[in-house]
Amino acid sequence: MFDREHEWAALDRFITDSQPGATLGVVSGRRRQGKTFLLEAACSAVGGFYFGATEATNPESLRRMSDALTAYARPPSPYHFTDWAEVVDVLLALGRDRPVPVVIDEFPYLARANPEIPSLIQQAFRPLRTERVESRTRLLLCGSALSFMGKLMSGNAPLRGRAGLELVVRTLDHQLAAQFWEITDPRLALQVNAIVGGTPAYRREFARGQTPAALEDFDDWVVSTVLNPETPLFREPRYLLAEEADLRDPALYHSVLAAVAEGNATRTGMANYLERKAADIAHPITVLEDAGLLHRDVDVFRDNRPAYRIAEPLIAFYHAIMRPVWDQLERPGAAERVWQGSRRRFASNILGPHFEQVCRDWTLHQAPPELLGGLPARVGHGVVNDAARRTGHEVDVAAVGIADGAKAPLLAIGEAKWNDTMGLGHLDRLREIRALVANGSRYDTTNTRLICYSGAGFSPGLELAAEADADVSLVDLAQLYS
Repeated sequence: MFDREHEWAALDRFITDSQPGATLGVVSGRRRQGKTFLLEAACSAVGGFYFGATEATNPESLRRMSDALTAYARPPSPYHFTDWAEVVDVLLALGRDRPVPVVIDEFPYLARANPEIPSLIQQAFRPLRTERVESRTRLLLCGSALSFMGKLMSGNAPLRGRAGLELVVRTLDHQLAAQFWEITDPRLALQVNAIVGGTPAYRREFARGQTPAALEDFDDWVVSTVLNPETPLFREPRYLLAEEADLRDPALYHSVLAAVAEGNATRTGMANYLERKAADIAHPITVLEDAGLLHRDVDVFRDNRPAYRIAEPLIAFYHAIMRPVWDQLERPGAAERVWQGSRRRFASNILGPHFEQVCRDWTLHQAPPELLGGLPARVGHGVVNDAARRTGHEVDVAAVGIADGAKAPLLAIGEAKWNDTMGLGHLDRLREIRALVANGSRYDTTNTRLICYSGAGFSPGLELAAEADADVSLVDLAQLYS
């Protein structure tokens, strides 16, 4: 097991809780994050029951559950369940003598085949129901369909308020991903992360353990793994969308993601790319958000101007690099030629935006307190209007603090450049933007810091300026990975 100490500890506390009464937990997260590994290990550690649901009809799922429970509990006569109410009662009975973890993995498959199952579980977990009071079953419902799992516990859903554990198994951040891939060169680590993100399964199962040993090996690694039709990574982006049951029109959703990969980050931009009205793509955008494939970022300086980004790096890579030349990539031996012709596009459409997002994530979650001079409430990006010049200035990183008075403090603004050596011109631009924000009425800029993030380094002049001005900081790749 790598890293998942927090998730394991949460499961341990939930499962070993000795208080009387059955309890319900929900575990969710995007596919390939290791949820099944965690839950199977938890059941194995304490003798629990694990059932992995599959896409099947309701009668077939009942037969599979009957066989699985018969093999686990060894009753005097085999189980032959005819409805899920019987199943839930038997699951509760497993915990009569001790706390027992009972895992139903890929729960959305069961609930889609029989939508009554969540309501049946709700009825079984009524506070005064005898079967629940006399049981110490720790029932864990797990699913990778984020849109379904999100609705399971929200609003007027039957299980709303019933769960004692809501655990999200997240992807590894850029630092943990580098450790997992055993990459010590920060520049190489970020390039690999820009393609495969922090999904653990992509290294061991999908890339068969292949890791670029040095920066000069990166191109060969891309050609032999990601762009190789013989490896699972090659078609994984397509399967990720196909596995989401709520995406009923794959062509439309692929087109929306392609629009974002092409740099059309706003709803209007996506609509123009698809040659549709903005209202026509509102639903697919919402569905992609619910599925965890598209992320909505609010402009820090203009609330009504959100921008969208693809949440899964491998899908962004697929739409920017692979999908436009898919027919060529499927031909044996074409990967190297395609990659050589796509490297510039990779740097501009993938590496640049990914580096900016890593800088924002690091600033929010990992930056030392002295860098910002306060705790950030949120970190995002935005556009600052310049009325005098009738233009807008893009801000790659903007850290906003907690409002103690009338205005929230703008802790820092920053510019992020992946492949450019940053100089005094970049610092002058940040100073100008800070002055424009100060003339507005939204944020307090009294102590706003200026930060330059670079993947290629800084000029001597900028380094001297940072040494002389306490409000100026320089962040390089080594700091982002320290």
